[in-house]
Amino acid sequence: MRSVRPVYIGAVAAIVLRMAGETDDIDAIDLRILRALGADARLSMAALAAQAGLSKSPTQARVKRLERLGVIRGYGARLDHARLGLGHIAYVQVSLSDTRSAALEAFNAAVRDAPGIVECCMIAASFDYLLKVRTRDIAAYRRLLGEVISALPHVAQTSTFVVMEAVKEA
Repeated sequence: MRSVRPVYIGAVAAIVLRMAGETDDIDAIDLRILRALGADARLSMAALAAQAGLSKSPTQARVKRLERLGVIRGYGARLDHARLGLGHIAYVQVSLSDTRSAALEAFNAAVRDAPGIVECCMIAASFDYLLKVRTRDIAAYRRLLGEVISALPHVAQTSTFVVMEAVKEA
C-alpha cells in the first residue's frame, strides 16, 4: 500500500488518496485542474486549459476521466445563506440510545430526509453524530430541534453550539 498524502483543492480540503487503484493516475496536471475547478467551477474549458497548461481537448478529456473516476462528483454554486433566510448556523451533538447497525441505518436514513440539516457526520467521541443546521433564527432552530431533530430515530440526547460568526466555509 502506498502512503496517503492530503492534497488541498481550492477552498475545500479534499483528500486525494494515492493508493492502489484508479486514483494512481492523478498527476500534477490533474491537481491543477482540480484546484482551478475548486476555486471556480464555471470556468470555460479554454480558461481551465490555460490554468492547466494544456490545450482544450486534453483538458476536457482529463475532466471527463476525473468525473468518470468519481474524483469530481458534481458542480455547485456558493450560496449566500443569509440572503436566503438561512443565516443562523448551529452545530448539534447527538447521542443515540442504540448504536447497533439497524439503529444507525435508521438514523442515517431519517437525517437524509430531514429539512434544515445540511451536514451530518458520525463521530468517534463521547457522542455519536455532529449535525450542521441552518435556520432563519434561534426561534426557528428551537422548532427544528423540538420537532425534527429530537424526533429522529434513537435520539437520546442533544447539545447545541450556536455559531457566532462563520469565519471560513466550504
